[in-house]
Amino acid sequence: MSLLPLGSQVFYFASAVNSLVVENGCGGALLVDTGLDDAHARKLLREVEARGLVPAAILNTHSHADHHGGNAFILKKFPGLPVSAPPLEAAIIHFPVLEPLSLFGALPPHELQTKFLLAPASPAQPIGAGPQTLGGAAVELLSVPGHAAQMYAVRVGDVLYAADGLFGSESLQKHPLTFCADSAAQKASAAALAGLSGVRVVLPGHGDPTPDLPGLARLNLQAYERTTAAVMDAVQQGAATVDELLARVCTGLNVTMTNAGAVVLNRAVVSAHLTEGLTAGWARLEVQENRLLFART
Repeated sequence: MSLLPLGSQVFYFASAVNSLVVENGCGGALLVDTGLDDAHARKLLREVEARGLVPAAILNTHSHADHHGGNAFILKKFPGLPVSAPPLEAAIIHFPVLEPLSLFGALPPHELQTKFLLAPASPAQPIGAGPQTLGGAAVELLSVPGHAAQMYAVRVGDVLYAADGLFGSESLQKHPLTFCADSAAQKASAAALAGLSGVRVVLPGHGDPTPDLPGLARLNLQAYERTTAAVMDAVQQGAATVDELLARVCTGLNVTMTNAGAVVLNRAVVSAHLTEGLTAGWARLEVQENRLLFART
């Protein structure tokens, strides 16, 4: 797959997770999100070099392994290349065991030390939102927390890379329990992106580019609300632990989990929507017989 144009000096490398490439006008390029692993990074570099460009910097929009797993391969080829990320996410990219550790609640067992949850470490530096120049490329970083604790969307003129602030329709259908660390913030970020003006094309982190930013945001908000409704329904069936509620939610959404990684990821989604419920007042937390339970108010 070659680099596909999105705008003047802005391209993307289409894959299971998209990478954005922004030319700096001097033969260099900012690479935004490097994919899951060496295979993605190798193909990305090949296409960048085919355009006569040299990587000038890396930006990771957030710390999930599929967005920074290619960093290590690229840094072997280009030692000293600056890597930037949102502050909290930069810490996780530098110490990637924090991702499965946060999901499991303890040092992760072997089953959770896969490339999908534990990427190689890279020395990311924290960077703030707003206008930035990275590797000579001028971009605007928009704060869109929710899917991750911190995350940036990237705007270059009339091109918006939403990262995982928005998902393509196929991805939403494939993953009914869309991952989030904060479901309320996830909804607020999608609504904020929908309100941006002057965006000609939007590229989600997973999916195809589209000119219909409001329509894409609407699909995402509908999917997030479906998950909230499924969690509310699960709680309505009676007080239960998070794991018991997860099983109810999966039944309601026709989701089948077959590995430990899927369980801890989906468990986190249910937990996020329960936290939203506690704040909104439709759920309450209680302790009974040494069990942490959630129930409807």
